[in-house]
Amino acid sequence: KKISDVLQKSAPKPGVPADLQNLLMQHFGENRSVIEIEELKLSDSCFLPANDLTHSFSSYLKEICPKWAKLRRNHKEKKSVVMLVLCSSALRSLELIKSMTAFKGDCRVLKLFAKHIKIKEQMNMLEKSVFHIGIGTPGRVKALVEQDGLCLNSTKYMILDWNWRDQKLRRMMDIPEVLYKHLYMLYSMHSLLFFLVLRSCSVKFSFY
Repeated sequence: KKISDVLQKSAPKPGVPADLQNLLMQHFGENRSVIEIEELKLSDSCFLPANDLTHSFSSYLKEICPKWAKLRRNHKEKKSVVMLVLCSSALRSLELIKSMTAFKGDCRVLKLFAKHIKIKEQMNMLEKSVFHIGIGTPGRVKALVEQDGLCLNSTKYMILDWNWRDQKLRRMMDIPEVLYKHLYMLYSMHSLLFFLVLRSCSVKFSFY
């Protein structure tokens, strides 16, 4: 069966932490040791309430991040962002950027996708200026982190654009190439994300 055929018959359900945990287990479980699998498990304290499908993007961000103005003012580090939003495509990233005007205030938003933007250009921008929000695709974010163009130490929020569906009714995690890059990014950055960041719960995951 096609993914679109299956999804067309299912009612939309908001993403929950177990969805991400199950994907990690399904993708890596058979090829990892018991210890490695245990390290992949994320505590509930690492997650914020998911979008219940009633929020706009701006209203959802205001709800999960009520102290955004203070975080924005205090963020002074280059090569980093306070909030990282992962989407399935460049077009979807642009949609979210346009729809978050009521939330972002005076912060600077950086587009983190490959369409019409070279990675060197993004690396130069991150090195020279302070950005508060990064919105883009898992593939480009993964490449920037691997090339030391983007540092995740200052990241407080990682928003997964989980519930949105494209014309074929596919969510971000229903698209194989997007799913692979997203999971590979999380696992390949294992020592940074799962030990330094997530284990201390300084980064909060959420599902929009």
